[in-house]
Amino acid sequence: MFQIAVMGHGVVGSGVVEVFYKNRKSIEKRAGKEMEIKYILDLRDFPGLSYSDKFIKDFDTIVHDEDVKVVVEVMGGLHPAFEYVKRCLEAGKSVVTSNKELVAEKGAELLAIAKSRNVNFLFEASVGGGIPIIRPLNQCLAANEIDEIAGILNGTTNFILTKMIREGMAFADALKLAQELGYAEKDPTADVEGIDACRKICILASIAFGKHIYPEHVYTEGISKITLEDVAYAEAWGGVIKLIGRTKRDENGKVTIMVSPAMVSHESQLASVSDVFNGILVRGDATGDVVFYGKGAGKLPTASAVVADVIDCVKNWGVYKSPFWVEEEDDGVLDYLQTEIAFYLRIKCDNKEKALQKAKELFGEVEELKVASLDGEIGVVTGIIKEAKAEEGIKALKAAGFDVLGRIRVLDY
Repeated sequence: MFQIAVMGHGVVGSGVVEVFYKNRKSIEKRAGKEMEIKYILDLRDFPGLSYSDKFIKDFDTIVHDEDVKVVVEVMGGLHPAFEYVKRCLEAGKSVVTSNKELVAEKGAELLAIAKSRNVNFLFEASVGGGIPIIRPLNQCLAANEIDEIAGILNGTTNFILTKMIREGMAFADALKLAQELGYAEKDPTADVEGIDACRKICILASIAFGKHIYPEHVYTEGISKITLEDVAYAEAWGGVIKLIGRTKRDENGKVTIMVSPAMVSHESQLASVSDVFNGILVRGDATGDVVFYGKGAGKLPTASAVVADVIDCVKNWGVYKSPFWVEEEDDGVLDYLQTEIAFYLRIKCDNKEKALQKAKELFGEVEELKVASLDGEIGVVTGIIKEAKAEEGIKALKAAGFDVLGRIRVLDY
């Protein structure tokens, strides 16, 4: 009998318990072992549940119980999750987590401990919720050199942008609706400012490139400054705006990584990913482009991924199956200002011809985007230029009396 402990009984934690007991027979059949949840750690009381007798408040009960072989961490946050997970791994227990912040910040250290103890640290649910992406990246695509990963990694921001694109809803109104529907937290900062997507692209990059990429090394920009005018210019260009996390490794092993709003063509597979859905494109040298699509969050989809990892831990007890990457002092992340990309710029002006001429002078040949309903401004798309040149050009436009109302990167996926 494999004994399991669950740390946290919030949305995901309660979903894990629900999925386990609902599908227990098939779960045990797939794992090849009988299983039971012995403890559920939470500071709150949950009377009236069929498993209320399993709740405890002392973490030490779990770490000192030799019968507990697998621990599920679904508390969220970095502390005390990190300390608890580290102690469990050091005690020879496998750990499963959905905690993207924990994996993005401490993944290399925890994986090294797991490997040294010959236990597993699995985190399929940390990226994409119920979408299988970690395991395929680590196993199914293992024969590939992964050249690039790009994706819509946050369902909340994708829902907001979808409302802006399809219904002409202003950002503030779309955010309010997302909160009312339970897609956005009361404090939506982690979602709308790109922090959540940043953690996820760091995890994917670390797996793909074999070295820990830290969130603090990633230029991150959210969607809070996106306007309906930007949406209209994107449509005139032939695309839509999405929040994209992306990473790429060059021939010298240097990594480009960024989270930002981006214009993508209607022809892109990412353009059609709408509402709370996620879409992740993985570009391998043998497979070409592979796209993973589905709901990126939610109680039961995320719980499903967590329980699948528990099955893996039980089925492969004594065999190290986790992804692995190393911690390096120099993680090889390029300064984003040295990377090259095309830009959309929205420029306020009294004289469109003068503004267009100034844009050409600063950025080279540009494509003018025409939106009939917008007066006193122009929209342009530059060719591929260095980020540093774009920043210098924007400063020069302002110095010449042209206010830049919007700036969005333009991607070719």
